[in-house]
Amino acid sequence: MTRTIKGPGSFDVAIVGAGAAGMYCAAQAGGRGARVVLIDHAPRLAEKIRISGGGRCNFTNLEGDQIDRYLGDDPLFARFALREHPPAEFVDLVRRYRIGFHEKHRGQLFCDTSAEEIIAMLVAECDRAGVEWRRPVAVRSVARSGQGFQLQTDAGSIDARRLVVATGGLPVPKIGATDWGLILAKQFGLIVVEPRPALVPLTFTAQDWTAFVPLAGISLEVGIQVQPQSVDPVASGRRTKPVRFVEDLLFTHRGLSGPAVLQTSSFWRPGDALQVNLLPGQELAKDLVQLKSGGRKALSTILAERLPRRLAQDGFEPLTGHPAALGSSRIADFPDRVLEDLSGRIQSWTMTPSGSEGWRKAEVMRGGVSTRELDPRTMESRRIPGLHFIGEVVDITGWLGGYNFQWAWSSATVCARAMTELGD
Repeated sequence: MTRTIKGPGSFDVAIVGAGAAGMYCAAQAGGRGARVVLIDHAPRLAEKIRISGGGRCNFTNLEGDQIDRYLGDDPLFARFALREHPPAEFVDLVRRYRIGFHEKHRGQLFCDTSAEEIIAMLVAECDRAGVEWRRPVAVRSVARSGQGFQLQTDAGSIDARRLVVATGGLPVPKIGATDWGLILAKQFGLIVVEPRPALVPLTFTAQDWTAFVPLAGISLEVGIQVQPQSVDPVASGRRTKPVRFVEDLLFTHRGLSGPAVLQTSSFWRPGDALQVNLLPGQELAKDLVQLKSGGRKALSTILAERLPRRLAQDGFEPLTGHPAALGSSRIADFPDRVLEDLSGRIQSWTMTPSGSEGWRKAEVMRGGVSTRELDPRTMESRRIPGLHFIGEVVDITGWLGGYNFQWAWSSATVCARAMTELGD
């Protein structure tokens, strides 16, 4: 169990934020001989870990060190940390604690039972390393003090030679997420890339979506990508250009969700359209034209053999732009050009979202402390010696599927190692 100590103190390292990155960094720095204090304002520890992966914590991905799975103004910034601490090293720690896990989908590793096991492991590592805890304790102010920092907290004044900011991701405000880390960065004059929700469901105006509301609850595998309409130097960059994903899509009452849309949302900007192939890997136009010969089935019946039945029937008109009654006609009665047009609309369905479900539904934050401000080998500010930023507060965002946890572990590791090697 964690020990909460009320009172002031002097430490080598103060870490604000006892989430994934904060606890992992504290455990490693403490284990390498540093006197570490870990401070967190939340009454319940590591709630974001607890609710992740449906309560089973998708704690990394077997391909979590692949740099093309990360976004930001400069995603290459993450390369050093990911190479220094790849997924295999964190998996080794999980195995040492005898935590059962499995690969669920495309390299995604989940706990067999509960995310609580990952939290307990991190707490045990911190306690074993002699980390002191201050929680639930809020930090009221931070100022330079000599060669280090002085933090005024609810538990008294804390002095530290080095300060690590491991908090500041805005998603899920109901569990206590705040922009504290971003405010601190601005206080010290650092550049902050505008934060916005990522890995989040996308929504549409009531007018655009009314016809699709009856489709809520339908799920299917699709091919999906963003069609950029806005000028976005990040999204149009060589390594962060929109990617086509093949994942499951879910129709909701307000718009689109599911892994396909969550992945795509990280690339989406207001004004951009989504292009969706509802039958990826198929040549629908060719198949329909071939079925015309002697075909007595209704077109909607044939589509229902390839798509969810409710989507093929109730979604015929809004998806294709043709009257619903047309779907009941025999396929043999359709000219080839009409079948080709219908197929094109189904395999290249294009809609423009009006927004997203925002921070309350976002899984991560895109943006944060600019990587131009930090040294990738140490996560230390280039302008404020002794000030480090790790995890989600940094302008590095991973794909859905364990990549953001891997960034937390990797950035925490290089920071901890560097601090204990740099000393004063």
